[in-house]
Amino acid sequence: MHILVWEKLVAKRKFKRPNRSLSVDILLTLILGLFGLFSAWPLILILNNAFKPLNEIFLFPPRLFVYSPTLNNFHDLSVIIQNSWIPFSRYAFNTVFITAVGMIGTVFLSSLAAFPLAKYKFPGSKVMSRLIVYSLMFNGTVTAIPNYIIMSRLGLIDTYWAVVLPTMGATLGLFLMKNFMVQIPTELLESAKIDGANEFGIFLKVVMPLCKPAWITLIILSFQALWGITGGTFIYSEELKPVSYALSQITGAGIARTGVASAVALIMLIVPVSVFIISQSNVIETMATSGIKG
Repeated sequence: MHILVWEKLVAKRKFKRPNRSLSVDILLTLILGLFGLFSAWPLILILNNAFKPLNEIFLFPPRLFVYSPTLNNFHDLSVIIQNSWIPFSRYAFNTVFITAVGMIGTVFLSSLAAFPLAKYKFPGSKVMSRLIVYSLMFNGTVTAIPNYIIMSRLGLIDTYWAVVLPTMGATLGLFLMKNFMVQIPTELLESAKIDGANEFGIFLKVVMPLCKPAWITLIILSFQALWGITGGTFIYSEELKPVSYALSQITGAGIARTGVASAVALIMLIVPVSVFIISQSNVIETMATSGIKG
């Protein structure tokens, strides 16, 4: 019932079409198309390099499209993986575990923290909201040393949690969820309370379904952050390393493995790009609602 009320409120919003002529629309389409081709250029290059033989990869000036496509790069990659002293399935399990736990934890913790900040007023709430915004200025490089010190004192170095917990504590997810939850009418929450729902029930049955675009976007962002993680200085045991680390070791063996490195780059790119393409509508809606301009 509450979701239907929210959908009716959203349906009342009217978006006026900009008052532009047909020629201006065509010009804008051409400009956006050019920018799109420019943005797609690296993706096209990665895709073609993965199927190029070595003599084409080292051509100068480089060619964008492959002339004599081959699967030798992928064959060489499979041979190297089979000869690894750590089974590749172990690396795959590590990546799946880190990514799955990190995504679930990020969405759950960010949503729980964002709900009271968005819908309730309490002492220090404004200060906390400002600190969240200020924290977005610091990237992972700046927080790497503090994260390592904290994980070391907790005794979590060389475990999965040394990688997962800092991702869960990232404030970007909290910022997205809070700004999306602010748009939910307070009347919906009050009507749910009248129906007898408690705070946690309101959060799960009313707020979270309405925030679906936001937490799907958060899943995508955390997935992209965790999918390509190598463990860095947090994980030292070879048995705990993710797939990205194993593939980076394969490609770091010299110029002879340039073709293999091209195949690795394509493999590591396919999954996050596919996930983003499938869920791009939710990402765009979340960015527009949360006030983030790309």
